[in-house]
Amino acid sequence: MPKLQTAGGQGSSLRSGARETISPAPLLPSAASSPALFAILLAYLLLGYLYASRTPAWQVPDEPAHYNVIRQIAQTGALPKLEPGDYDQDYLGRVVGAGFPPDLALDGVQYQDYQPPLYYLLATPVFILFAGALLPLRLFSLILGAGGVIFAFLAVRELFPLRPLLALTAAGFIAFIPQHIAMLAGVNNDSLSELIIALGLWLILRENNRRLKNGCWWLGVVLGLALLTKVQAYVLVPVFALYIILQWRRARPAHTMDWRGLLRWSLTVFGIGLALGALYWGRNWFVCGPADFVCGNWHNHVVIGQPTTREWITEYGWWGREQSLLPRLFKFTFDSFWGVFGWMGVFMPERIYKILLTFTLLLVIGAAGALRPWRVFSMTERDGLTLLAASALTTCALYLYYNFNFVQHQGRYLFPALIPIALAVALSLEQWDKWLVGLMAYTTRNSKLETRLTSHLPSLLSLLLLASLAFLALYRFIIPALPNWG
Repeated sequence: MPKLQTAGGQGSSLRSGARETISPAPLLPSAASSPALFAILLAYLLLGYLYASRTPAWQVPDEPAHYNVIRQIAQTGALPKLEPGDYDQDYLGRVVGAGFPPDLALDGVQYQDYQPPLYYLLATPVFILFAGALLPLRLFSLILGAGGVIFAFLAVRELFPLRPLLALTAAGFIAFIPQHIAMLAGVNNDSLSELIIALGLWLILRENNRRLKNGCWWLGVVLGLALLTKVQAYVLVPVFALYIILQWRRARPAHTMDWRGLLRWSLTVFGIGLALGALYWGRNWFVCGPADFVCGNWHNHVVIGQPTTREWITEYGWWGREQSLLPRLFKFTFDSFWGVFGWMGVFMPERIYKILLTFTLLLVIGAAGALRPWRVFSMTERDGLTLLAASALTTCALYLYYNFNFVQHQGRYLFPALIPIALAVALSLEQWDKWLVGLMAYTTRNSKLETRLTSHLPSLLSLLLLASLAFLALYRFIIPALPNWG
């Protein structure tokens, strides 16, 4: 059988009956990528430390409630239960509005007690070791976030092993979004959730390239850990299911389907994953009620006072005013994806959001240009892109479903889709690099400019400006706007 060596998006589509092979990407970064990845991680950790140490206590969304889950586990040795009274909208609004003064107690802010337990169990030794200090717990989350950046790099490099700049650009984009750093430098389970999602996507892309033996065991464990971490991490379930469909579609024309192998893979992955998830769901059967597997219904019963979508539409309507549902959905989601700090009350100047909107539109144009010639991607690359797109669409669907009931227009809820978003950004910047080099070569009639493809100015400049914005946001907007009672 003939072999086809692919070179990222420069390959050609497979002929019927041909078998595709791709050189395996090494488990560790290549020598050329290692210094750049190290620089990205170092910059991320430095920025993250500044956010963790300089952001006033509790001024990260839901941080007191997440902290109290850890505190209760450390003090009682048992998982807490969400009880009526754990969420007091009036008291919480008073505390947030006052900037969390020390005379207002936070021990009763416990509305995150229903969350899956893995992050809190892992953070409990840190709580005990440092006597409940907030900064070590923030740094613990920050380190987990660094793991997410690494596995995002590995996932993108797995898909495009011969285009290392894509992986570096994607990792840098994820590392330097100001809102993302602000969240990862706070006490919450988002950091572990994103780490597990990134790990799962990397493993499934390796599996898609048929490089792992017995990889289904690891995939099953990762799926189970996702089910024990956060509902947003459940995006791995449809992604893994879609992988089975893609394998069937790939093998069906050539009549090479190994039904027993595929069945064994499916049973192993979902069997291990569901068995681990059942540890949490089984507890919820007794704690939150039968069939309330993730305590969603019980949460909605206890956590009352949040503005509902129905009430919002009644007061402001669907469209026509700035506070109407749809204009606010799009505007606030966009702004808070890039950076609305504190408890969603500290904005950057409007001109910055306008610049970010222009930047986003340019990214969309570049991504469309990079993805439009779909046939230039190999079958393996197309399947990998499909799996990543499925994770992004599932995240968006969960976001819309949540906002169908409650008004929670927060762009941070889209962060579980950062790997496919970051890959689209990297492809776009690469495309703009090609367009700009081609334009310069055409206008100057200088063929030597063709050798400057390695300059990668759009990617380097974008990451530098994004990291600079993250630094600026902390010292110009967050610290001056938030009271510090320490």
